Amino acid sequence: MCGIIGYLGDHEASPFLVEALKRLEYRGYDSAGIATISEGVLDRRRAVGKLVNLSDLLVNDPLRGKSGIGHTRWATHGAPTEGNAHPHRAGPVAVVHNGIIENFKELREELAQNGIGYETDTDTETVALLANLYLSGGMSPVEAATTTIRRLEGAFALLFLFEGDDDLLIAARKGPPLAIGHGDGENFVGSDAIALAPLTDRITYLEEDDIAVVTRTSVEIRDRNGEIANREMRTVRLDTAQVDKGGHKHFMAKEIAEQPRVIGDAINAYLDGDRIALPGGGIDFTAYDRLTLVACGTAYYACLTAKYWFETLARVPVEVDIASEFRYREPPIPARTAALFVSQSGETADTLAALRYCEGKADRILAVVNAAESSMARESDLVLPIHAGVEIGVASTKAFSCQLTVLLLLALEAGRQRGTISEAQLAELLPKLRALPATFGNTLDASAGIRAISQELAEARDVLYLGRGIMYPLALEGALKLKELSYLHAEAYASGELKHGPIALIDSHVPVVVMAPRDGLFDKTVSNMQEVMARGGKVILISDAEGIAQAGDGVWRAIEMPRIDPQLAPILYALPAQLLSYHTAVAKGTDVDQPRNLAKSVTVE
Repeated sequence: MCGIIGYLGDHEASPFLVEALKRLEYRGYDSAGIATISEGVLDRRRAVGKLVNLSDLLVNDPLRGKSGIGHTRWATHGAPTEGNAHPHRAGPVAVVHNGIIENFKELREELAQNGIGYETDTDTETVALLANLYLSGGMSPVEAATTTIRRLEGAFALLFLFEGDDDLLIAARKGPPLAIGHGDGENFVGSDAIALAPLTDRITYLEEDDIAVVTRTSVEIRDRNGEIANREMRTVRLDTAQVDKGGHKHFMAKEIAEQPRVIGDAINAYLDGDRIALPGGGIDFTAYDRLTLVACGTAYYACLTAKYWFETLARVPVEVDIASEFRYREPPIPARTAALFVSQSGETADTLAALRYCEGKADRILAVVNAAESSMARESDLVLPIHAGVEIGVASTKAFSCQLTVLLLLALEAGRQRGTISEAQLAELLPKLRALPATFGNTLDASAGIRAISQELAEARDVLYLGRGIMYPLALEGALKLKELSYLHAEAYASGELKHGPIALIDSHVPVVVMAPRDGLFDKTVSNMQEVMARGGKVILISDAEGIAQAGDGVWRAIEMPRIDPQLAPILYALPAQLLSYHTAVAKGTDVDQPRNLAKSVTVE
């Protein structure tokens, strides 16, 4: 979602703010702006579209000052216009905001009763107007901001800047993440460590309902009760090289190419010789009768895949839920249930809310996350890092494959503990898992033909994906990736459901991507493919050499994969799904790294 940055120091603020906003571009945005104070005077610049537009504006109309705030906006309330762009200002108050103020209409009515109108369509303007009202009533900036914050309902990260006081920032967090960066004679505020990485490695994460008063030489944090809170300062070493493209045209291309290494990192982190070693003391799977897995988007498909693993390998019943549905359904949580939450950022709003719903109900809460300092990590009983490294592309690639890798290892350990996998079976599978990064790398090297197929796929209007068994979630993920990146209409179905309605869509203009490693369900998948081909459908088969040979001559295009153990196939087959989507998007000329309307981390509903 929206990106926030703040700076107090001895250098000109504008360059710091713009560079930090560039590091936050991955979150998704449609406008950007900064505000600074120079000789006591508050001023701002805002622009619609990419940051280059804001940069051009600042070249022609620069902002001086050594304190300031910046923002990349992902539109919620109001269209992406300059007027709706942040920072918002009311008199001497400037505000940037990530989140949604749910009671802004009621507050607007109250402001109207005081003769105060509004100029934008946003909920954020209400925050600035309210703070200005309190200032005009004689409150200090800290009092005005604190009183305003305590009246807001919803989810928000806020940062205030006040005209006439160039040594003060006020930050608040309720939901979306916000961090303080500590320097020498300078301090920073940012949405995440990526924004602050080149500036400092000393980070303090605000916790729920915290309010921080920041100057150049001090940081005072108060909790929801107004008491001084001693939040831990952490040293976060983030390799800034991870935040550039490394010679690739897009971040997504770089992150796809990084998968052999990061999958290897995940495997090495969880394997100790010939045994699986879970962090944090692990978990006793014999103490639980069922698992509840909750996530959103791509992480949800990782959970659907893990359901097959846990149920087949560990024989433990698994419920998988979309977080936004789970939290409002308020499901009963039976005794002896472990709840597992999957999120790349560890800040996904609906998933975090679902985790909090399970607190005190589930016997154990586990988080599979990429950000070890995230809210989900801090609020879980057991944190299972995926070791994917920084992922900038909005459409997840390496995080997904690492999520699958960690979930498979977790299912294998559950099976071992529950006696449903023998030591001999584990000893047979673990070497194959260790070899997976090399197999992944070889497959990546041999994937040049996918680009040509994608050129043809880019001409389609509708695309179907089919998969059976453990490949059904991969079909769902493939369709999602194509929608996200190329804006083509794509749907996925379990292959056996084809005859129950979707076959009506098949004609000679509809490519059908079939994800079918040669496993125990392959013959049934071939039967479904024959039904597609008999109706003129153009089958793109993703399988190994034997599978492609068995499918026959009716296949329109084929992507050959190496032969692999069926349990590992979902991880490997994520690669062609990603490459098809990537090259199709490139062929269509869409924005690969920042697809329209999408945000990397959805930190509000």
